[in-house]
Amino acid sequence: MEIHLNRVDYIQVGVTSQKTMRLLPALGKKATQKVAIADHDGVLTCFGMKKGEAVPVFKTLPGQKIARMDLGGAAGTPQEKIFVCSGSQVRGFTKKGKQFLTFEANLTESINAMHVSGADLFVCASYIYNHYCDCKDQDYYLSGDKINDITCLTSENLTRLVPVLACQDRVLRVLQGSELAYDIEVPGPPSVLELYNKDGGEEILYGTTDGKIGLVQIGEDSAATKWEIDNDKKKGGILCIDTYDIVGDGVNDILVGRDDGTVEVFGFDSSSEPTLRFEHVLSESVTSIQGGCVGKESYDEVLTATYTGWVTGLTTEPQKTEAGPGDEVRMSKETQSKVEALRAELEQLQVRVLQGREQYQQTSQSSTAVSAVPVFSINDKFTLCQDDASYSLTLEVQTAIDNLLLQSDVPIDLLDVDKNSAVVSFSECDSEQPNGNFLLATYRCQANTTRLELKVRSIEGQYGTLQAYVTPRLQPKTCQVRQYQIKPLSLHQRTHSIDQDRPMNRLSLVGQFSFAEIHSWVVFCLPEVPEKTPAGESITFYFHNTFLGTHLEATYCKGEGHFRSDNISTISILSDVLSKEATKRKINLNISYDIDDDSVSHTLKMIHPKLEYQLLLARKVQLIDALKELQVHEGNADFLIPEYRNILDESASLLEEYKKQPAHLERLYGMITDLFIDKFKFKGQNVKTKDSSLKGLMERIVNE
Repeated sequence: MEIHLNRVDYIQVGVTSQKTMRLLPALGKKATQKVAIADHDGVLTCFGMKKGEAVPVFKTLPGQKIARMDLGGAAGTPQEKIFVCSGSQVRGFTKKGKQFLTFEANLTESINAMHVSGADLFVCASYIYNHYCDCKDQDYYLSGDKINDITCLTSENLTRLVPVLACQDRVLRVLQGSELAYDIEVPGPPSVLELYNKDGGEEILYGTTDGKIGLVQIGEDSAATKWEIDNDKKKGGILCIDTYDIVGDGVNDILVGRDDGTVEVFGFDSSSEPTLRFEHVLSESVTSIQGGCVGKESYDEVLTATYTGWVTGLTTEPQKTEAGPGDEVRMSKETQSKVEALRAELEQLQVRVLQGREQYQQTSQSSTAVSAVPVFSINDKFTLCQDDASYSLTLEVQTAIDNLLLQSDVPIDLLDVDKNSAVVSFSECDSEQPNGNFLLATYRCQANTTRLELKVRSIEGQYGTLQAYVTPRLQPKTCQVRQYQIKPLSLHQRTHSIDQDRPMNRLSLVGQFSFAEIHSWVVFCLPEVPEKTPAGESITFYFHNTFLGTHLEATYCKGEGHFRSDNISTISILSDVLSKEATKRKINLNISYDIDDDSVSHTLKMIHPKLEYQLLLARKVQLIDALKELQVHEGNADFLIPEYRNILDESASLLEEYKKQPAHLERLYGMITDLFIDKFKFKGQNVKTKDSSLKGLMERIVNE
């Protein structure tokens, strides 16, 4: 059953963080609800709708950036008290805007996640969880990886409050007091948690940074996954989730907001798994989503808040209605008065802009003029995509982007992104210079582009920095730089376990280094490793290579480190980089290797199907022009064998796929060459002079 929703824009506030907009409880069954939203200017705004206009209820003074918002109240009463966190401080407001609470959590870091349940307050900084009851310290927990969100379960079947942390290492951690009760593995780094039933229950919805959604039933001692939805269409990561019966069938639907601007409504039919019933794409990331009634009584809607602070509703109210002659006159008068009011407001704004420009010109030309650089916010994300072994770089600016310059001091490939409408141009680079560039690319954006999505692919073993220079359409011209580290083993991703039956190569390090020092080396080498040194005396991390599928195990402690992988090139890269890092700190290392010769043939078997597929794709693409010429010459393609007819039929998709995979064959050739060099390197032989012969041999085999 499809849903038809119509878009309505309400107001715009400042730049918003994740989960900073909530709907206050309705006073009546079908009454409209007030909206509370907080922004980076530290302003908490509460408004309601009256005769189609947003009417403010209250607005606080600016202050420190507000990172999260939640609603609370005494158990059994309407949850209409508003709680916001700024830095390490939590403040509480009534629905009329009176501040009744200022609580300092005494954390060294800013609060980035919060949950309120009755007299209980749960807050999280990057790695620290704190539980307060009536503002008194109750429980404390130090997480093994960064905490992205928190929620807390209350149910008749549970004898206690059950806090659940969403952690970056693809785990939901269920706590009991100050201890870890157990953890739940999820298919991606969880970014948001939401109770499926707000009135209580044991089911939690989670969304991941790579766009997956799931439902988990939590018990005191164990958990069960009810269902998972994969991100098959490669949409954005999940930033917010809510549950609301928008269809009116008595079953809660799931409302989802993504970082690429996609808003989705999932409903339940006869099956127990949700199905997509509605989808709408906004121009910027959706930071908060709520279901309720805002614009007009009795009309439910999906309310969203975006990164730049737009509050937008997707309402069930029809925008066009058939009316009689009398209604037509009344509606036209209402519309006319709105248009006149908007025109008057627009004229006032134009006058203010002209006055502002004149004032700026006068002050800039005076002898006491001081140059002021405009400040603007950038929301950026640099994440490894498992499906195509590439990095996705997303840049979102609160104003229109003029241009973007990408600069890299390591070899990387730029991949095509369908959503990207910017015009790209490349500059010549001199990589032979000491500080030379391997990439200089400029993206010129169309008007009103506030979000850019790019894809790059790195080469393992070559590491450095990718820099993005973002210039918005502001006067005077200004630019901000963002830096992203390309790590030596950049295509490796954290996983929960590896296949121990594979032929493994081992690298062992022994030396006078601390646990913190070797952890910093691992952080330098591998992505998705928490920067904070883990608790305890030793740690084990598992990784898999997203391009080849090979595995890596890293176990280390003070004075000792052991690394195992079925790819000899991974061991070689680790050996080189860790040796350099130890040399920088003047630490002597005793390095030993245990090489399994079977691992080389094992890795080659993993490369073979990829190489075969890319060769076949390249050959098909080479034939397309000739086949099209034959088709034009003969008038049709009926005389061709079925294989060639299929190539013609699929020519568009073949060319698109080939275009999206630049230098793919060269990558695979490079991996085979590295295997050849690394195998003999560990035997004490230098065969780099023979790599050109190997490349020539591979090319001859390919051509045959």
